[in-house]
Amino acid sequence: MGEEIEVIHSWSAPRSLSTSLMYSFSQRNDIEVLDEPLYANFLRVTGVDRPYKEQLRSEMENDGNKVVKEVIFGAGVKKYRYCKHIAKQRVPGLTNELMKRGKHFILIRNPLDILPSFEKVVPPSFLELGLAELVSVYSELSESGRPPPVIDAADLRENPEATLRGLCEDLDIPFQDSMLRWEAGPKPFDGIWAPWWYKSVHKSTGFSPAKKYPMPFPTSLYDMLEQSLPFYNMLKRHARRSSSNYLNSTLPHPSLPVPANEKLLAWVGDEIVPRETAKVSVFDSIVQGGDGVWEGLRVYGGKVFKLEEHLDRMFDSAKALAFSNVPTREEVKEAIFRTLLRNGMFDNAHIRLTLTRGKKVTSGMSPSFNRYGCTLIVLAEWKPPVYDNEKGLMLVTATTRRNSPNNLDSKIHHNNLLNNILAKIEGNNAGADDAIMLDKDGYVSETNATNIFLVKKGRVVTPHADYCLPGITRATVMELVLKESLALEERRISLSEFHTADEVWTTGTMGELSPVVKIDGRIVGDGRVGPITLRLQYAYKNLSKDSGVPIPTYEKS
Repeated sequence: MGEEIEVIHSWSAPRSLSTSLMYSFSQRNDIEVLDEPLYANFLRVTGVDRPYKEQLRSEMENDGNKVVKEVIFGAGVKKYRYCKHIAKQRVPGLTNELMKRGKHFILIRNPLDILPSFEKVVPPSFLELGLAELVSVYSELSESGRPPPVIDAADLRENPEATLRGLCEDLDIPFQDSMLRWEAGPKPFDGIWAPWWYKSVHKSTGFSPAKKYPMPFPTSLYDMLEQSLPFYNMLKRHARRSSSNYLNSTLPHPSLPVPANEKLLAWVGDEIVPRETAKVSVFDSIVQGGDGVWEGLRVYGGKVFKLEEHLDRMFDSAKALAFSNVPTREEVKEAIFRTLLRNGMFDNAHIRLTLTRGKKVTSGMSPSFNRYGCTLIVLAEWKPPVYDNEKGLMLVTATTRRNSPNNLDSKIHHNNLLNNILAKIEGNNAGADDAIMLDKDGYVSETNATNIFLVKKGRVVTPHADYCLPGITRATVMELVLKESLALEERRISLSEFHTADEVWTTGTMGELSPVVKIDGRIVGDGRVGPITLRLQYAYKNLSKDSGVPIPTYEKS
């Protein structure tokens, strides 16, 4: 008489190396295996056709609940019982005991690899593939507080030992070396459908690496691939490691500066989507050539600060770049407000607003290929000011010069930021917060990310906006300087004037008004935040608190 046994449930779509994995577990000395015990019940309930349907229904138990009670959870002679399940076979009417008991895990495989082989036996369809049900299995187990381990068939093929060791660790069972190999040929526990489906696996003796170069994908399956990939990608995000993105497969998963941004929603095109699916087409001009314009905005107390001014500049930039089919001002505003409302972001948030020339009909530089209209992106994040506005910043001077209007006018707020990025790299390498950029004649223009001001003997001075962006925050601070009855001057400024200034600060939406305490190793003033800087920081804080465009329906608590 047998004893109660612990069941390990494997859930997968068809053609996912699930039989190979069953063979792997069957080599253990502490386990017995069952091959799709719910198959006959699936055929009974759904009525789908199979070449072996009559034989299968006559030889297997057709009552799913009886299978669960007497076969899956019946007494056994080994410590564990491994049940290979195809997710679509979890049909309505099955007892909840199936999901409540035992250890569960999910095996996934890219539909690019599943679909071509699937159609050799059964005409493929979204329902036959069963990826939606596989996601349901994951969701149901997660909601019960038992999120199942997820492994990718690609990982099994690339590094079977590491993947199996990780799976065994997740299942809290010891790994056995015997799992890595098996004898070729049919197995006594194979289902009666094996002659139709298992020809390749019967030739195997272990997990073999995938072919380096795949066969062409049938265009007749393209629509089904589009339907299936989102479900696979959703599960792939929960896998221990994904080999599918082989370029980044060895990189550790990074932590986010603000963890709450892990579950944000972004506007892309004409819809709001979760962070991981917020993507543009590979044919979009922003990918093809950095062909887009952008704005950075901040949200304070339920209002978007300087929204109208930022939209003025964005539409001017789009016009300067000859964008066509541009969304209206009201459409852009609506996208911003909807994104903020969906995220519940009413304070201490930053918006990266991007408008690209749009998607192309084919790759290439010419705007004549852009026939779909512009792409609008609203990326709202929880983001406090990015600089230390109390202790101050350290700057160095970059060798990379700021663009001249002869080459690319900085008054166009475009996405071609390589010039700034190269300067930022220099700043990073020097251990500085940012880098000062000079114009072609050696005068200070701005930093790689912000406008810049100095104070000398009570006078506030800032460079002309000839080589730098005429920033919205820059203009706001210049207005505040005058309101505070301070002298203001716009002119060419040499680097040595910044080295010998009494105070220096930078301005930008990301960081607001940020004091600078050291430039190229020289202490600015006495190395502390200066009195005029503090005065203007206070004025800016009050202005941002009291002004801005209200977010519709927001009510201050």
